Amino acid sequence: MPDDSELHRIKVLSDIREIDSNDWNECAGTEDPLVCHAFLTALEESGSVCANTGWIPQHLVLEDKKNNTLAVTPLYLKNHSYGEYVFDSGWAEALYRAGGEYYPKLQIAVPFTPVTGRRLLVRQNLTIKEQNVLQKVLLSGLIQLSERLKVSSFHMTFSNKQEWQLCGELGLLQRTGRQFHWINDGFENFDNFLAALSSRKRKSIRKERRTIREKNIVIRTLTGDQIKERHWDSFYAFYQNTSDRKWGQAYLNREFFSLLGETMGQRVLLIIAEFDGHFVGGALNMIGENTLYGRYWGCLENFKYLHFEVCYYQAMDFAIKEGLRKVEAGAQGEHKLQRGYLPTATYSAHWIANLGFRKAVEQFLIQETNAINDEINYLYDYSPFKKPNK
Repeated sequence: MPDDSELHRIKVLSDIREIDSNDWNECAGTEDPLVCHAFLTALEESGSVCANTGWIPQHLVLEDKKNNTLAVTPLYLKNHSYGEYVFDSGWAEALYRAGGEYYPKLQIAVPFTPVTGRRLLVRQNLTIKEQNVLQKVLLSGLIQLSERLKVSSFHMTFSNKQEWQLCGELGLLQRTGRQFHWINDGFENFDNFLAALSSRKRKSIRKERRTIREKNIVIRTLTGDQIKERHWDSFYAFYQNTSDRKWGQAYLNREFFSLLGETMGQRVLLIIAEFDGHFVGGALNMIGENTLYGRYWGCLENFKYLHFEVCYYQAMDFAIKEGLRKVEAGAQGEHKLQRGYLPTATYSAHWIANLGFRKAVEQFLIQETNAINDEINYLYDYSPFKKPNK
């Protein structure tokens, strides 16, 4: 097991390409494609993540005395809170009113990606105890870097529960959120899933899917070499259109999607809707070992139920066929509940330098956590699945 004498140094990288992809991926593992070297490289190489967009890479690399990489974490210096999906703008405003400065801050995250996963990436060939030791060293290094850079705080968003619990043990503030995830309970096919629902919900979903078929909308599921530049051209137009309407800006540029297809095509599932010979909408998913991660959706024409078909039902179909355990369909959306996606807690952890401000945020989080837990319990009562016989 690595001890303190073997932990040589922590390096800060201003570009993900400063570390060999194999060294990074030995820590990132293969389960989650969104923390792999290729995905983070596509963000930076395309210019979607850079100083101009307010995401300045500061990735941490923990090495032993022989310069072997033991652990890494995707880290960014930020002067805003856009593209994070764990909202702290209220905290920033409160500190500003109190005479402090919230920005810059450090963000441990996958940019523009509200997906749960590992954030303190430790080599997977180590024991759990060894991994915990290195995770603690990373967190200690983060605090030291935060103090050296004189930032107000650092934030680890959409971490897994183990990392979140570890952060709590070390005194970091813990926050919970809520998303809707679909669990593949060993379903043989989509009809088998529908059979688990109440009659009314089952009929509703069948009606939605039938409506799409009756409109003669063709749904294509593409991966790997099946995805051509013309597909990316169309999808980027969908993405831009939806981003302009919902958020006012598109975080990702066109080059990102080409790089993603070129370097990670086999882990991409692109679902495209075609009507009258034209592409009219689509959804981008990333394929993990056990989970399908729904990422981006867009459309050019408004077809009733198209969003549900492309983003949810097709994703579920794919997960069942491929034996995936779960579908994460992104942030927000209570409408997902009636389509079989159940409320699930998400986790983030926060270190705040100012002790007075930290105390105020801690009190807020106690109240927020209670409200989130109550909401999850409340929403479960409205699950579309059949209620067990009492």
